[in-house]
Amino acid sequence: MTAILVVRLGAMGDVIHTLPAVASLKHSFPHSHLVWAIESKWAPLLAGNPYVDEVIAIDRADFAGLWQTWRRLRRQRFDLAVDFQGLTKSAVVAACAAPERIIGFGDSRESPARWFYSSRVLPPDPIHAVERYLCLAAGAGASSRLITFPVSQGTPEGDLPDGEFVLACPEAGWGSKQWPLDNYAALGRLIARDTGMPLVLNGRRAIATEHTMAHVSSVAGLIHATRRATAVVGLDSGPLHLAAALGKPGVAIFGPTDPVRNGPYQSNLALLRVETAETTYKRGVAPMESMRAISPDMVFEALRPALVATRQRRR
Repeated sequence: MTAILVVRLGAMGDVIHTLPAVASLKHSFPHSHLVWAIESKWAPLLAGNPYVDEVIAIDRADFAGLWQTWRRLRRQRFDLAVDFQGLTKSAVVAACAAPERIIGFGDSRESPARWFYSSRVLPPDPIHAVERYLCLAAGAGASSRLITFPVSQGTPEGDLPDGEFVLACPEAGWGSKQWPLDNYAALGRLIARDTGMPLVLNGRRAIATEHTMAHVSSVAGLIHATRRATAVVGLDSGPLHLAAALGKPGVAIFGPTDPVRNGPYQSNLALLRVETAETTYKRGVAPMESMRAISPDMVFEALRPALVATRQRRR
């Protein structure tokens, strides 16, 4: 096989979960030219990835750029395209390359996507997203299985403490997966009282409460901040899965979504979810009761082992 197109346009957590599958494909076909089509804002996640030979960054707002992307895809002459996203738009991107074969999920999130596939893979369910993507890679011919998360170094952006700090990212794609913002002030107070470390809140806009400091950054800046952080507090969102990929300790706060499918994969993060949590993938605008039921004290107690380990390393 000489040329492989991977289509995973976004978002952050999904791109991170796809990394082992793409590494497995490249390892199985080491002489192939592997190209990844991704939305421009997520492209920094792939900088320096040793398993990706070329990145095609797509900006949907740039119509002229879309035409150039189409021409660039057509010039490549792909043997295979693998649609890891399962949306109609991602299947169309794969089809635009006119590859010999397109492989996708038999249970793709949008059923019209399947019209474009020459072969379909149906993974078992429930299964973690990383395992699901590895199943698709195997269906595309990957004979090896590499569990690796090669993430770029990132770029320093915004103000960060000179010393140790705990990083949290209050934003999530759905309001129902968010933890009430007021809780971060109480958590910041507990962390500062116990360790002297500040709680840094990262986001695309300035988010700060009492006992916390704001850090505004792009994806590249978030990667750098996560690498620097002593520990993290995250939700079911891209920044949490980035922290898991980087091996960071901390706490993963879960509510409506199922950690079996969407939790941090083989990570150093403690999982916190109340027993009464109802699993649902309805995209609400406000934190669900299962998220509101998790108190700052509960998060701090789950975070404490990581902070204690840090103090022991100082000695």
